[in-house]
Amino acid sequence: MVINTNLQAQSTASLLMHSSSMLAQSLQRLSSGSKITSPADDSAGLAVSMKLSAQIARINAATNNVGDAISFNQTQDGYLQKVNDALNRMSELSILSQDSTKTNADRALYQTEFASLSSYITTASGKDFNGVSLFSSSALNVTTDSDGNTFSMAGLNLANTTYTTATAADISTSAGAATALTAVKAAITQLATDRAGIGANIESLTYYSDQLTSLKNNLSAANSRIVDVDVAQESTSYARYNILVQSGTAMLAQANSMPNSVLKLLGN
Repeated sequence: MVINTNLQAQSTASLLMHSSSMLAQSLQRLSSGSKITSPADDSAGLAVSMKLSAQIARINAATNNVGDAISFNQTQDGYLQKVNDALNRMSELSILSQDSTKTNADRALYQTEFASLSSYITTASGKDFNGVSLFSSSALNVTTDSDGNTFSMAGLNLANTTYTTATAADISTSAGAATALTAVKAAITQLATDRAGIGANIESLTYYSDQLTSLKNNLSAANSRIVDVDVAQESTSYARYNILVQSGTAMLAQANSMPNSVLKLLGN
């Protein structure tokens, strides 16, 4: 029996240190909700999780871009619905002004309303969305994924010649009304084409939005499997290491007291 070297106490202290370390790690996981509280826990998993988290953040940004683009198109169509009403009324006025039973004074009244509607269309062509022109000939590119790929929305110009010819028409005479009718009908046809393009944009952007949402959910699930702690499993581990720490502490006290038996030999 030796006094200077207590191998039992050293072995018990080593085991107690390990149990204490695992208990501390379990506490960190339960309190943080993550099973990777240090790069040493899972270095490869941490690297994958960081890349997934960055991609999810980019997807969130792309989703916002697509949502703004959908709102942009919806705002465009809101104006075009009223422009459509204005053009329809202008076509009616063009027909009314060609009535041979109307006097020039009557046509002048029709022209006043016609000019007012034309002014509304001209004013609408200058509207914007957050500082971006709603009705410009320039195409707009919308970021649709985390890699920066884009969807191009063709420009819609209310100031092109088809519209300006209609808004510049004069129905104060019967002949002018006939010419105006032709121009307004062409503008209505162009408007139908433009609104169909907006509808196609909204449909495509909605598909992109749905795709981004699905991708984000799948990536979040993958990231969760890497970093999120299983509370039930970790609680079991916590209970185990807590018991080991308590029993290890008790056994270390016993191991430290063993050299005291040497006193009995010396006393004898």
